[in-house]
Amino acid sequence: MFRRHKSLASDRRREVFSRGAARSILKNDLRNFQCLSQLVLSAGPLKAIPVVKHSKTVHFEIEILDAHTRKQICIVDKVVQTSTIHDVKQKFHKACPNWYPSRVGLQLEQGGPFLKDYITIQSIAASSIVTLYFTDLGRQVSWITIFLAEYTGPLLIYLLFYLRIPYIYDMKESSRRLRHPVVHLACFCHCIHYIRYLLETLFVHKVSAGHTPLKNLIKGCAFYWGFTSWIAYYINHPRYTPPSFGNRQVTVSAINFLICEAGNHFINVILAHPNHTGINACFPSPNYNPFTWMFFLVSCPNYTYEIGSWISFTVMTQTLPGSPGWLRGLAPAFSPGPDPGDPGSSPCWAPCMEPASPSACVSASLSLSLS
Repeated sequence: MFRRHKSLASDRRREVFSRGAARSILKNDLRNFQCLSQLVLSAGPLKAIPVVKHSKTVHFEIEILDAHTRKQICIVDKVVQTSTIHDVKQKFHKACPNWYPSRVGLQLEQGGPFLKDYITIQSIAASSIVTLYFTDLGRQVSWITIFLAEYTGPLLIYLLFYLRIPYIYDMKESSRRLRHPVVHLACFCHCIHYIRYLLETLFVHKVSAGHTPLKNLIKGCAFYWGFTSWIAYYINHPRYTPPSFGNRQVTVSAINFLICEAGNHFINVILAHPNHTGINACFPSPNYNPFTWMFFLVSCPNYTYEIGSWISFTVMTQTLPGSPGWLRGLAPAFSPGPDPGDPGSSPCWAPCMEPASPSACVSASLSLSLS
């Protein structure tokens, strides 16, 4: 009897323990469910996975013909629609290594204009097969190379004449005659002029990344170097005669030369960074700098300051310009400008920003002679 009661008590204890364990497990499950539901609600609504649409890439076939004989040179295939003419030139160079991209000229029609490198194939294609005409532009050099060669040459050539190398002047005559101070001042002004050119070419002017035929480099260097030799030979000659009015003539001319050089620099800066606000978006306007007030009088003040520099240099050294190239330098300087109030008027300052330096038409017009 006692054993039966004892077994019933133990069974009741087990039943109570199992019920308590079940209740604790249920509570834990409820807590876990609540935590999970809060986490889902805080994450927000589920986002649908975007369906990736595979766009079909269009390829073009470029047939390149000789512009003179109309014979096929090569076919450039697998050209995507976003490719540019520059990309086509690169692939053409791989197929024909004799022609590097800068000397390749491509035309849409025979005798037509050359296509720019930034033009896309999609913009000129009428079908999947595009025919282009090839012209060999010859050996090419970059614009930056031309400018650096043109400006470095005169700087070094003038210094060679200034040092009176024996192969140029008679050593005995050079040693007997002392140099006038204006000779040293002329060398200083000439060096300042071309050092400014070099620094502006490297840090101010936005030189095009394009190329030009090699013959332009030869003509430009002959132009600058030849006239610099002519100028330097007479000024540094042992028989050079100083100015007639003495130091007053030299001082006034030297000051005016430096003023014109400073004005030329500030005008080049404002032309490199024109005003892009308001109605003057395409026309440089004068600002607080007094050197830019020349825009009120002329359309290309850099030409005006350039001419003023060389006139001052001519008066300071008492030599005469003897070339009709002055007319070419004067023409764009005093050309009538567009109406700044007319947004449709063409920017007349565009000739001031042409690839050739503004001083090219002026500095070469100086031929100096002994007085």
